[in-house]
Amino acid sequence: MDFDFDLFVIGGGSGGVRAARVAAGEAGARVGLAEESRMGGTCVIRGCVPKKLMVFASEYAEGMHEAADYGWDVRIGGFDWPKFRTRLETELDRLEGVYNSLLEGSGVTIFAQRATVADAHTVRLADGSTKTAKHILIAAGGRPSMPEFENIELAISSNDVFHLDELPRRLLVVGGGYIACEMACIFNGLGTDVTQFYRGAQILRGFDGEARGHIAEHMQRHGIGIHCGTNILSLEKTDDGIEVRSTTGDTFTFDQVLFATGRTPNTAGLGLEDVGVELGRRGEVVVDDYSQTAVPSIYAIGDVTNRVQLTPVAIREGMAFVETVFKGNPTPVDHALIPSAVFTQPEYGSVGLSEEDAREQEPIDVYATSFRPMHKAFIGRDDRVLMKLIVSQETRKVLGVHIVSDKAGEMIQLAGVAVKMGATKEDFDRTVAVHPTMSEELVTLKTPVRTA
Repeated sequence: MDFDFDLFVIGGGSGGVRAARVAAGEAGARVGLAEESRMGGTCVIRGCVPKKLMVFASEYAEGMHEAADYGWDVRIGGFDWPKFRTRLETELDRLEGVYNSLLEGSGVTIFAQRATVADAHTVRLADGSTKTAKHILIAAGGRPSMPEFENIELAISSNDVFHLDELPRRLLVVGGGYIACEMACIFNGLGTDVTQFYRGAQILRGFDGEARGHIAEHMQRHGIGIHCGTNILSLEKTDDGIEVRSTTGDTFTFDQVLFATGRTPNTAGLGLEDVGVELGRRGEVVVDDYSQTAVPSIYAIGDVTNRVQLTPVAIREGMAFVETVFKGNPTPVDHALIPSAVFTQPEYGSVGLSEEDAREQEPIDVYATSFRPMHKAFIGRDDRVLMKLIVSQETRKVLGVHIVSDKAGEMIQLAGVAVKMGATKEDFDRTVAVHPTMSEELVTLKTPVRTA
């Protein structure tokens, strides 16, 4: 059969764009790509990039206070949200243009419209036309999950925070995952009065328990009102804002209510089940180790598979797909020991197992320290750093590294290399410390604080 394309990609996020570019540019494939929204997807347009720029903006207030304590003559004024938002939108427009240029430069044919799957080798575009392809790659990403109850339209999702007309004076963040906690810290840093509701017992479920407690304590000390074991019963618009009634019986009023309660794979209405693609309980595309679905010609990568929802993972999956399908080099995706960072304030970097998961697996030694770093201690700040190593008693391999501190994301990237290589505690011990730094504590921890 003569197909229109060798590959048709549905979704213009980081994973889909990388797969399309490499398949066309390096493997010489005829590639089409459809994106119904903006090129760049969640990460570039409504996730990692704008969020990190907001993190940068939110850190300056505390930085200016610290500068004054260090001796600088600093005038601390208000934050100009419209000025920042305009600059942010300009930067996102620039990045979207870069993505489009990279695709066009690689010879990818772009369709700026929605595409659905018609059969194993055919996609249907929103204009009614169809395109055939030897292979179809689903890279449609995910979307914020919003609950269903009365007046939910009064609330916003994490997609909306970058486009607010004005900075809210009072904000409720609903959720306890990394997006919720990052947003709470961002708006707190920008001067908003932030309250956070989470139905669980402690924020950041799934991460290391000690690190979670450390971050929660820090957030509360810096003015964020965290209410665990709490959810929303009702929302109602009033003259003073949005009245929120909680499950604890309390009533609050806010200017904005942000739901950051998870993300859902973008598979609704794509026609996947109709052609035989299996979907999981949350709507995720079920794939094998090579990102192949139950339909041999259809593959899926990124958040739509709900494996590991991280941009670099989606990119790796896209590269492995091209190696497997277009370069004749079957390449499974390695999802083990992926470093990650939560951009709360302070940041949290982790790789490997949490203490809780590790002690379920085998006997471990835990090396940990919490201290006031030089930068903070000098000006009398109480903020503390947490450094933690989880070590196998049998093999002495470092099973997990957890860092809660400023720039933890930068540190965990390098620690991730060592853990991925199978470094032992003694390998860490043999490494000479860089002094004076916070990270030197990772190689000077000599005695376990506990065993499990």
